[in-house]
Amino acid sequence: MQFFNSMLFTALSFVGFTALVAVISWWKTRGDNLDTQDGYYLAGRGLTGPVIAGSLLMTNLSAEQLVGNNGQAVRVGMSTMGWEVTSAIALVILAFVLMPKYLKTGLTTIPEFFGERYDEGTRRLVSIIVLLSYVIIMLPNILYAGAQVFVNIFDIQGLLGISEFAAIAIVCVATAIVGSIYAIFGGLKAIALSDSINGLGLIVGGLLVPVFGLMFLSGQLGGDGSFLDGFDKFLHTDPAYLNSINEVNSPEPWLPWPLLVTGLLVNNMYYWATNQSIIQRAFGAKNLKEAQKGAVFAGFLKIMTPLIIVVPGVICALAYPGQDWGSGDSAYPMLVAEVMPKPVLGFFAAVMFGAILSSFNSVLNSASTIYALDIHRPLFNPTATDARMVKIGQNFGTIVAVISTVMSPFMLYMGGITSFVNSMFAAFNTPIFVCLLCGFFWKKVPSIAAKIVIPVHVVLYFTFQFGLRNVIPWLQDVHYLYFTAILFLFDMLLMWVIVKKNPRPTDFVLKDAGAVDLTPWKRGKFWAAVTLLIMVMAYVIFSPLGFGKSDDTTYERYLESQSISQTVQ
Repeated sequence: MQFFNSMLFTALSFVGFTALVAVISWWKTRGDNLDTQDGYYLAGRGLTGPVIAGSLLMTNLSAEQLVGNNGQAVRVGMSTMGWEVTSAIALVILAFVLMPKYLKTGLTTIPEFFGERYDEGTRRLVSIIVLLSYVIIMLPNILYAGAQVFVNIFDIQGLLGISEFAAIAIVCVATAIVGSIYAIFGGLKAIALSDSINGLGLIVGGLLVPVFGLMFLSGQLGGDGSFLDGFDKFLHTDPAYLNSINEVNSPEPWLPWPLLVTGLLVNNMYYWATNQSIIQRAFGAKNLKEAQKGAVFAGFLKIMTPLIIVVPGVICALAYPGQDWGSGDSAYPMLVAEVMPKPVLGFFAAVMFGAILSSFNSVLNSASTIYALDIHRPLFNPTATDARMVKIGQNFGTIVAVISTVMSPFMLYMGGITSFVNSMFAAFNTPIFVCLLCGFFWKKVPSIAAKIVIPVHVVLYFTFQFGLRNVIPWLQDVHYLYFTAILFLFDMLLMWVIVKKNPRPTDFVLKDAGAVDLTPWKRGKFWAAVTLLIMVMAYVIFSPLGFGKSDDTTYERYLESQSISQTVQ
């Protein structure tokens, strides 16, 4: 029994499960043709609904969310679940509004649509913006967040006698090497298969954290250490942490309730319906029916994910009342190291590693896709064969992996992970989504529109978020998603003005490429309605109408503590 509690067994089980996933993915894809564009980048357009849903979830659900969202939850409570639960709205819209149009065009990348709808200059502009966001924001943060978990689980600092920065750097390099092998040499199908396997493992391993966490909470608060007693203490110790409805004027990391269907919805629409690293899974669907199944099922799964990426943070807050968590990013790794039994710690570390790899290699594969098909081929080699484009994409992926790996340890100094990523992405995601939305549904939008709307939005967002906020007192605590909501309306108004002043001479016609069968999912809208009803029920449960009824809120406590601090000074 002592062996099963040892670090050696943890390491062996970690390596064993990680190797098993790799072997299965290799075996299932060993005969695939990866020399064609569709074969390498879109899994041969053969993905089914469950595989798409699992890959969508795993691409999204990584250490970045596990560490970052739980880091927010330990500070503000259940309102963090808004980032997860409301994703169901965007995924339903994707399934029944945008997906039929996407698959009709036979697209491989989002910038490809901008080239067809607007012009090649717009295609390159969007490609460069997306690539920069991947290299500078997404990939380094994915690696850093994963490193945070492994540094704590395996006590790498103590084991090697090195600094936190050095420990994080080592893990980042190791993760990047393995992730790059999947993304660069395996193609999308290998990624999607490994995602599905790791997804099952992460659901099991991720759920163990709140289960053992509740038992730990019971012991911390003087109970008998049982799950049921811990669950009772979770529900009744401090209901303020179970209230997901935040005040209108609450700042980040709180999530004001008006944003759930305004700024956050715009943010989610970009992420789930326009972000290449996400939408590429749906582009690889064998038909529209399977794509819609995958999107709706992924929406249902997103409603369930707060059990894994929000509840543990709340458990930490209740177990250690009054503790200053700073950015909060240390909460989840600390809870895992504290409560996870040693015999299953290696398995949990393996599925966590799989989650990190999933996000990393998915984004890396998408970066390679965009560069090869939207920048290199149009600019440098229009007649290149598919096999040549695959090779170009692999080489570019290697370069991106190296750059993002070098940058990743420095995320240690950027504050909260979720706050940094989301606030930076908000500068680019809204205008790209607006141009895509108007491009599909507004036939008179001219080619010049995107070149005006995108730069104007970026300048205005940075002016508000990083300029005026620092000099105008009443803007200092305004949530950045309010800027997103306001600028979304501004972008739409600007688009209307451009169309009125300079309409497209001829109506844009969406051509049918005949890539896949476009027969819709017959019972899809019924299951979409069920999914959205469950989403509403989740908000009722975690509100003052349910378990979140209390005399004050976490934001009111924050204001009170700030007032006391200023009085003392």
